[in-house]
Amino acid sequence: MRIGLLTSGGDAPGMNAAIRAVVRTGTAQGHEMFGIYRGYNGLIEGDIRPLDNRAVSGIIERGGTILRSARSQAFLTDEGQEQAVRSIADHCLDAVIVAGGNGSLRGARCLHERGIRTIGIPASIDNDVSHTAMAIGVDTALNTVVDSLNRIRDTAVSHERAFVIEVMGRSSGYIALMGGLAGGAELVLMPEKPESLVEIVREVKTGIETGKRHSILCVAEGFQPTEGVPKGVSAGKAIAAHLEADAGIETRLTVLGHLQRGGSPSAFDRILACRLGHAAVTWCGEGRTGEMAGLVGQEIVQIPFERLEDPCMNVDRAIHGLAQAVAN
Repeated sequence: MRIGLLTSGGDAPGMNAAIRAVVRTGTAQGHEMFGIYRGYNGLIEGDIRPLDNRAVSGIIERGGTILRSARSQAFLTDEGQEQAVRSIADHCLDAVIVAGGNGSLRGARCLHERGIRTIGIPASIDNDVSHTAMAIGVDTALNTVVDSLNRIRDTAVSHERAFVIEVMGRSSGYIALMGGLAGGAELVLMPEKPESLVEIVREVKTGIETGKRHSILCVAEGFQPTEGVPKGVSAGKAIAAHLEADAGIETRLTVLGHLQRGGSPSAFDRILACRLGHAAVTWCGEGRTGEMAGLVGQEIVQIPFERLEDPCMNVDRAIHGLAQAVAN
């Protein structure tokens, strides 16, 4: 078979490990492997080149993606998808493997529905892909958040301040929740559990009254206080301003931003990427299509694309309760 691979959407540490696993598994199984550069934009434009084992040598430890990534508005249109199908035919590809988050996997489903043999690999630091316990990049991003919280705590203790740490997660609070728990944050704020600014101030004040000399609040970027915030103001900025203006608590805001996406992938992410990549190629060879490789328990399983529309259940409210309990 001739198998193409693309990475799409936001990059995630471990994507390169997945590329390496896909290419080397494919080569071992007798397939011809091709890299599709710049995501769906590159697919539409026919930016497709052969990949061999040497091309993916020395990349397992690198963050980002050697295939590069881009968000494609053109692929959202019928014309763009038709051109992508023509590019696949022009390069005689028998199957396409797509590594990315929810938007990228929806694109993979579109290719499948247009008759292209397609397999997905979940890669998203938000861990918001349904029916897989973990996606590539999550563990590395969490370690970055925890390391940042450790460093910020040194300053928080020294100056007896409150620190608001805004992490990624527009619609999912997974990074804030697990990062906050592992990093010992006093308060975790996430989109799945709205709270009022008044309640947030009360909780920080309660900590101070019980003898705490500093507070660390881990906030997902998609969190919204029940009062709402002015347009263009992030949740983290609104909370920091409220703590200073209404509670008189000296507060600093740190937005980790794209720092969370970069860096050498953890051992967990490398191993997960290898397992998912190997499964994706094997399933292509077996004639499977319209499925994502996902982690359920300790097993790599086939998840039909249509099931990815189900709500993601990776944010556990019980874990949020645990985070609050051990912070007090």
